[in-house]
Amino acid sequence: MRHFDDIYAIAADRKGGADAVEAQITPARSPAALAAIPPDRWLATITKCVFNAGFNWKVIEAKWDGFEAAFHGFDVGRCAMMDDDWCDALLTDTRIVRNGTKIQSVRDNAAFLAALDGGPGTVLGGWPSNEYIGLLDLLNREGSRLGGATAQYAMRFSGRDSFILSNDVTARMIAEGVIDKPATSKTALRQVQAAFNAWMEQSGRGLTEISRVLAMSV
Repeated sequence: MRHFDDIYAIAADRKGGADAVEAQITPARSPAALAAIPPDRWLATITKCVFNAGFNWKVIEAKWDGFEAAFHGFDVGRCAMMDDDWCDALLTDTRIVRNGTKIQSVRDNAAFLAALDGGPGTVLGGWPSNEYIGLLDLLNREGSRLGGATAQYAMRFSGRDSFILSNDVTARMIAEGVIDKPATSKTALRQVQAAFNAWMEQSGRGLTEISRVLAMSV
């Protein structure tokens, strides 16, 4: 596995210099800023990523105002108490994409967020980056439809420090000998986390920045 500086140099060479690389990197929000995000915005971001999965994201984006209205601004308490009548009404609501299991995931994820001791901003936003795969495991186990890349994108779009195992990032991890195929097992994810931890120590950067550099190096 190469030193992060060497991988950064590859990315800079591909993108036309360090300035071009830095222009495409947006640092993660601070834990304090994440803690200040209200629960409804965490639920909204998670919901958007769940509905985007396997679907044309442009359709979801075009309907998003309708989603906000249909789910009452993603009020966590209200969504967690979604009853059958509300769920049935949403199945015929043309303001949203009418996917029954994804609609139900809003209720389930609202209940999950409501149960987090200290609130989602504190728990999800404050989770240590050097144990990030533990957060992904929590989201997969306790959340609804938050396995694989969906949880990774939800955390990235929320602004928390995160990596996304996109095709390009995975290709770089394979090239560096960290893994030999896409990381889906717990063992492979631990290897990925260990590599990111080493690169964080080498660079002083967070997961988000390192992930972006890895993607640009391919």
